Amino acid sequence: MPVTQAASKPSNAASTEASAPALPEKPATRRPRLKPLMALWPHLMRYRGRALAALTALLVAAIATLVVPIAVRRMIDFGFDESHAGFIDRYFAVMIGVVAVLSLASAARYYLVMTLGERIVADLRSEVFAHLLTLDGAFYDSAKSGELISRLTADTTQIKSTVGASASIALRNILLFIGATIMMVITSPWLAATLLVAIPVIVALLIGAGRGVRKRSRGAQDTLAEASAYAAEAIGSVRSLQANTAEGAAARLFSGEVEHAFGAARNAVRARAFLTGVGIFLVFASVVGILWAGANAVLAGEMSAGTLGQFVLYAVLAASGLGQLGEVWGEISQAAGATERIAELLAEKPKVAPPSTPIALPEPARGAVAFENVAFAYPARPDLPALSGVSFAVTPGERVAVVGPSGAGKSTLFQLLLRFYDPVAGRVLVDGVDIAEADPEAVRARIALVPQDVAIFATSIRENIRLGRPGATDAEVEEAGRLARADEFVARLPEGWETPVGERGVTLSGGQRQRLAIARAILRQAPILLLDEATSALDAESETLVQQALDRSMQGRTTLVIAHRLATVLSADRILVMEGGRIVEEGTHASLVGRGGLYARLAALQFGEATAGG
Repeated sequence: MPVTQAASKPSNAASTEASAPALPEKPATRRPRLKPLMALWPHLMRYRGRALAALTALLVAAIATLVVPIAVRRMIDFGFDESHAGFIDRYFAVMIGVVAVLSLASAARYYLVMTLGERIVADLRSEVFAHLLTLDGAFYDSAKSGELISRLTADTTQIKSTVGASASIALRNILLFIGATIMMVITSPWLAATLLVAIPVIVALLIGAGRGVRKRSRGAQDTLAEASAYAAEAIGSVRSLQANTAEGAAARLFSGEVEHAFGAARNAVRARAFLTGVGIFLVFASVVGILWAGANAVLAGEMSAGTLGQFVLYAVLAASGLGQLGEVWGEISQAAGATERIAELLAEKPKVAPPSTPIALPEPARGAVAFENVAFAYPARPDLPALSGVSFAVTPGERVAVVGPSGAGKSTLFQLLLRFYDPVAGRVLVDGVDIAEADPEAVRARIALVPQDVAIFATSIRENIRLGRPGATDAEVEEAGRLARADEFVARLPEGWETPVGERGVTLSGGQRQRLAIARAILRQAPILLLDEATSALDAESETLVQQALDRSMQGRTTLVIAHRLATVLSADRILVMEGGRIVEEGTHASLVGRGGLYARLAALQFGEATAGG
């Protein structure tokens, strides 16, 4: 996520207080529908051949199952008659053949459906992650990374379970129910009519209860995501918690959130258990009633025992299909809630997006930058302007420093130049092109950023530097590291450039992390270099090494430098002084000190220099 200025973003200092960070407010739970499951249809159609093969295996297995009662009827009516004694071996042989077909078809169905579910969910995870990478700063200003990870992992796992096992079981039971119902009508129309009267009541109950299951399932998933988001935040700040002895408070808050998630999950399970129990009772109670009526019909000589046996077997198959459908209905409802949460992410549209016909930036790149009467307010605080009427131009190769008190709008300039946001008014130009009319990726390709808070990933030093240009060779990576003075500490590491640095670069010092960031910028070979407080948190020795690396990286590039330490900007060609979102002064160090304005006062505080008015 982009780093914003202090006035426009909450300070990280809040996380270092003696108490643990507060949990987010819980959003109102909306009632999900099964309609979100249709979002999986395009993914399914990518593998229509596998899906068709799975459906074929499913049909074969269902037909084989429906053949068994016919063989049972023939065996009961004729197999026990001495005149047809030879038929019994034939009937049992046929049944063994049917069972063999059933087992093979079931195995094929299981393999095809489960691998299809794995494939679809793998594609879905990739799609969601790729989409998250396209969303802009406005989205991440309010999004919680832990909740996003929960949707990317836990919710997609729930979908995988449904697309694989649950959907297969549901289809199999629907086919068995329909097939068994048709065969019941053929076997005994009057008994079938009696049984079918109860089916609409049962189905209506299942659908009605399913709404409650879906609602509770969505609530449980949302609550678990909130707990995951809090855990990710707390673990990411674990050293601050430990330093402030806030481990106990954090553990209690998370434990309470986990208990809340358990309560929500328990409510969802209770609803599913009720749905399953009632559904099974009603279905099989109907079968028992039909068996009683059929037994009386056999005694009265109105039907044969084999016919009753066949009908009862079909009734059991239909009842079993409907009963199991009630069980998987809850899982499908859970998947609907999970799919809805995934669909919400995919429905997020970046406010900063490439235009339909982007204007190409001129070649070769020059590195010219201009702001023309730019006004901006962060989307989270639209009533608090961060910039007002800002205009300036930077010529190719020029070094311009931006200084001013915290919250003056310095970092916001970088946010707009990188097109993490679009201005409310005015234009930002790179090489004479309004970046709002260009592809954001093309704009960012011309910019290298060295931020104050360096993002280091849990991989090797080499791969962390290669982030600046993923296609760079090992030799190019090492050369960039040498120019950034990173080779000075890399040579002392046991695995050299391949040394893992731990999550967030925990094994590196602040100066070492900064040198890796500079190496990235050098490797990037971009004509515009942005330095955002690149040496503010370093000791004197580290600052000297980093400053040497920065001087090398600035050669031949247009450079914009944000700094609170004025000593780091004395060599700038020009200094812009900002206050309250405006440029209030502009000039060289000497000329600005001579004016006796804001810069002179800042210089007096840091250098003890007298202002012109003093």
